[in-house]
Amino acid sequence: MTLTPIEYFASLVQQDDSIPLFEAALSIAQDADPALDMTALQMEMDLMAQRLQRRFPADASSVQKLRLLNHFFYRELGFAGNINDYYAPDNSYLHRVLTSRRGIPISLAVLYMELAQQIGLEVRGISFPGHFLMKLSVSSGDIILDPFNGASLSREDLEERLEPYIEQGAQPAQLPLALYLREAQPRHILARMLRNLKSLHASTPDWRNLLKVQERLVILLPDEMEELRDRGLTYAELECPQAALRDLRAYLQARPDAPDGPALRQRLPELERAAGRMN
Repeated sequence: MTLTPIEYFASLVQQDDSIPLFEAALSIAQDADPALDMTALQMEMDLMAQRLQRRFPADASSVQKLRLLNHFFYRELGFAGNINDYYAPDNSYLHRVLTSRRGIPISLAVLYMELAQQIGLEVRGISFPGHFLMKLSVSSGDIILDPFNGASLSREDLEERLEPYIEQGAQPAQLPLALYLREAQPRHILARMLRNLKSLHASTPDWRNLLKVQERLVILLPDEMEELRDRGLTYAELECPQAALRDLRAYLQARPDAPDGPALRQRLPELERAAGRMN
């Protein structure tokens, strides 16, 4: 039985401890290209990793591997941040990032981390405010990396980047930096990727593509009822009143005291009338 793209995504994200991050992130691109050849793209990454693996001496240290990976990824393959068209949706679709060699921090990080994993480096994602980061833990401490260019970031660099997101009046020495450098789990990384797309499609607005994103967010984050609400509101914009009613009623039942509850309840009669006209 052939799975639809959304069913395939759902099958990948069922268990927190076994989500294949690269494969699940790549599957998001099926929204842009339903005929995407997932196997071919995974083989492309495997071949890149094999090319790199052959360059390591048998006793290569983690730091040596990291330097070679950086050179390979950014210099030879030419991956970089898409500073000229940062807010293009293509920057979040991994197959297009693989083709253009341009992306945003989180999409570049997912590719980088996949290569790192295949060569035996445990590079992890960090859901840092405003700019996704990566880290590699070595005996001397954590190396924090910027996915845009592979640069290693000092504590001062990180504190400077964090300051705009800290409560006004906090001093750099008081910034809870360690709290922002914790490893991001695959589910959270995928949610951040999808919410980037959600923001882009909502700002256009592009309701059909937004619905695709909302479908994935509802599956990925079943306990976050706000995503169910947002899918319902998207259905309403697409003139699908029955689906909108289903989601909004479920949200109001789960969150009876939600601040937006009164406004949503006022919309229900109009949606009910629209649904009645379609029967």
